[in-house]
Amino acid sequence: MLIAIYVDDIILSGDDLDEISTLKSFLDSQFRIKDLGVLNYFLGIEVHYSDSGLLLHQKKFIHDLLQDFHCDVVSPVTSPLDLSIKLRADMGTSLPNPEIYRSLVGKLNFLTNTSLDLSFVVQHLSQFHKAPSDCHMKVALHLLRYLNGISILGVFFSSSPDLSLTAFCDSDWEACPDTHRSITGFCILLGGSLLTWKAKKQPVVSLLSAEAEYRSISKVMVNWCGCCDC
Repeated sequence: MLIAIYVDDIILSGDDLDEISTLKSFLDSQFRIKDLGVLNYFLGIEVHYSDSGLLLHQKKFIHDLLQDFHCDVVSPVTSPLDLSIKLRADMGTSLPNPEIYRSLVGKLNFLTNTSLDLSFVVQHLSQFHKAPSDCHMKVALHLLRYLNGISILGVFFSSSPDLSLTAFCDSDWEACPDTHRSITGFCILLGGSLLTWKAKKQPVVSLLSAEAEYRSISKVMVNWCGCCDC
């Protein structure tokens, strides 16, 4: 049985319903609890069930975020980032209220819990927290337009018995124009279910694109071992 706790919200999960009922009775005897039944919503993440598995998404969170920034009525775009854009720390005009940018990027970072496709852009925008500019904000707002078209998408956990472990990785050589570091991106799947994913700047400068690729493979292998406990 697994127990996930965040402040006063608790998720109980397991394969023995009697044990779960016993634990709920014990918890209720220690402090009053309210049983909300089958999990449907937890910390901004919604759960939808089907015969083929379950889907985690953040449609309501995205809807509220779009309303906060008046982007709920704008036309959606098909890509989270314009491939021709290379953001730098010293470009554009400084924002008069950088806290708005920092708050937006923080909320976008929370969305990466169910949206693999946001990981690269969010890590890119996170590098400019110290002194964000109008150019950085423009890209963040472009990402909101992208969210306007994919709010129902999320992470699907299949009920298939397939337990094969698969990993994919890639690197973007010298992607950061300020530090000349490359970006590593990877994802690991168990059967048809996505387990873990990340997009992160490499800790050192790779002199060759092949070196950046090897560092990317090394990173995903470390996480692979964490998934399969080998």
